[in-house]
Amino acid sequence: MRSALRWLDVGWASPTMSGEARPTADWDLPSLSNAAEAIKKRYNMKRYTDLVADVLTRVKEIQPWDLSKQLAAGRELVLLDVREPAEFATLRIPGSINVPRGVLEQSCEWDYDETVPLLAAGRELEVVVVCRSGKRSALAADVLLSMGYTNVVSLKTGVRGWNDYEQPLVDGADNPVDADTADALLGPRLRPDQHKPKAS
Repeated sequence: MRSALRWLDVGWASPTMSGEARPTADWDLPSLSNAAEAIKKRYNMKRYTDLVADVLTRVKEIQPWDLSKQLAAGRELVLLDVREPAEFATLRIPGSINVPRGVLEQSCEWDYDETVPLLAAGRELEVVVVCRSGKRSALAADVLLSMGYTNVVSLKTGVRGWNDYEQPLVDGADNPVDADTADALLGPRLRPDQHKPKAS
């Protein structure tokens, strides 16, 4: 426990009479719930939804119907899908390109294995970032803004909302995917162990 707390950067005072070092933090050992609270306070810990809410104060979103109108009008937009390659191969908005969030920063710069020349050369491009539900895309759009991209928006509700609006989707071979099939593919697939444990 002591070495774990050292890793968490908790200070240690001089040893007690028994020779055991004691923590200088204002909570008792060995309560892990107290330790978790102290870490949360110290590092201003945020949850996933907090992170998304934070970036949405900076990132603009576009509704599926507005994106559909812009594409129909011939507007040149880069549809940047930041989902994982397997998700992208299953179904995607026609004409979109796949750059997973995990390699986004490198993809936007020259001289990396992941470099996407279109992105590396195009800080002024109009980019619509896409994911399944609009959360990962918001986080990715914020990264792009911080890297100097000036015309970036996130697709609100993502591919799911695009499908709900009955807009076209294709699979990895560019074959059309009907809305009902897409709906099944885009649905949650949580395993039992992925649900938050119930309080005892």
